[in-house]
Amino acid sequence: MNRVRIVIVGAGFAGYQAARTLSRTLRDEAEIVLVNPNDYFLYLPLLPDVAAGVLEPRRVSVSLTQTLPRVRLVRGEVGSVDFAERRVGWTDPEGRSAGTDYDRLILSVGSVNKLLPIPGVAEHAHGFRGMPEALYLRDHMIRQIELAGAADDPAERAARCTFVVVGAGYTGTEVAAHGVLLTDALARHNAGLRDAPRPRWLLVDIADRVLPELDRRLSDTAHRVLSRRGVDIRTGTSVKEATADGVLLDTGEFVATRSLIWCVGVRPDPLVDDIGQPTAQGRLCVDQYLAVPGHPEVLACGDAAAVPDLTRPGWYTPMTAQHAQRQGRVAGRNVAASLGHGSRRPYKHHDLGFTVDLGGVQAAANPLRVPLSGPLASLVTHGYHLMAMPGNRVRVAADWLIDTALPPQGVQLGLVPSWAVPLDTEAPERPRLPRRAPADR
Repeated sequence: MNRVRIVIVGAGFAGYQAARTLSRTLRDEAEIVLVNPNDYFLYLPLLPDVAAGVLEPRRVSVSLTQTLPRVRLVRGEVGSVDFAERRVGWTDPEGRSAGTDYDRLILSVGSVNKLLPIPGVAEHAHGFRGMPEALYLRDHMIRQIELAGAADDPAERAARCTFVVVGAGYTGTEVAAHGVLLTDALARHNAGLRDAPRPRWLLVDIADRVLPELDRRLSDTAHRVLSRRGVDIRTGTSVKEATADGVLLDTGEFVATRSLIWCVGVRPDPLVDDIGQPTAQGRLCVDQYLAVPGHPEVLACGDAAAVPDLTRPGWYTPMTAQHAQRQGRVAGRNVAASLGHGSRRPYKHHDLGFTVDLGGVQAAANPLRVPLSGPLASLVTHGYHLMAMPGNRVRVAADWLIDTALPPQGVQLGLVPSWAVPLDTEAPERPRLPRRAPADR
């Protein structure tokens, strides 16, 4: 009862690594509480593989209780953080309000879909940020191909076989690259589409090239692979309006489609604004040690934190899994240092390069700034993901091997309805807990 209580909010890349670092460093010297809506750590970079049916959902879902045995998992959606009373409040999966006090707090709440004020997008588009979205998209693609094969109207058939991805960044590029392989395979086995044109994919972005945030050579490789697969890449283009029948581009062209996939980026979780502390670019301000100014007992990391980039003075670290993972480790070490284990250290990391999985045996990578493409880049990409995953490595590798030899299974699971994956994931009202005196702990 007298142990120090460390509360970690969020079990993404940053939160998971912070919890694992603390559990290994402190062992049983402190009570480590991890508050997260799900009981698994989701390896986000492999979600396109799940949507394309290459990987089973459990392969990219790592159990928190099995891999963090010294950490107490609390299932809940955090809705309030009170720095003055050192208290965190949440709502559990059954709708009940609960909370706990803390001695140390690590905020790693991550990010949500970035919305733009475009008419119809929130109603007719679907994002790609979690397991429900990946499972829904997989079912949706299969369903559209099946409905197209049964349609008598050529216009309806063409619309159902048209898929529009908005956002040619990391996520959008991989979704389009994997998606076109799946829909092509499904159409080949559908008797109703044997004489029809192949499914059409559009990749739309206001930027002047695919993967605008990455090295030009990676961008050119991705563009070349997507073009060979028939993806219609529309750079310098944006969506003006979305309807149930299709999307209107700012060029004036209307594209009839039943599939609008929104991958324009992310923004910090709305909880960051609710905390009431200074922010930068929508993220919680922290110092080089990841501590919130004026509250040394509170650290923030990952997409929710504006971490100074010591390798580029005046900049903040980008919102990537690579930075979140390493920031989580540093946050864990610095919390342990505040309890007498070692000394705290600033966060400083040079990017080691990026990998982009383009499906099949194609990829683009620049490990240690060495540009690679084709099967070699695919081997490096898969190897990197296997090393970065905290579990399920053998199962993931086995699924990849099976996918090279067998065609995809075009069967809908029917687990996630459309209304369960809204693009606007921000809750209209977050639950609040009444203030409690410190003596009530």
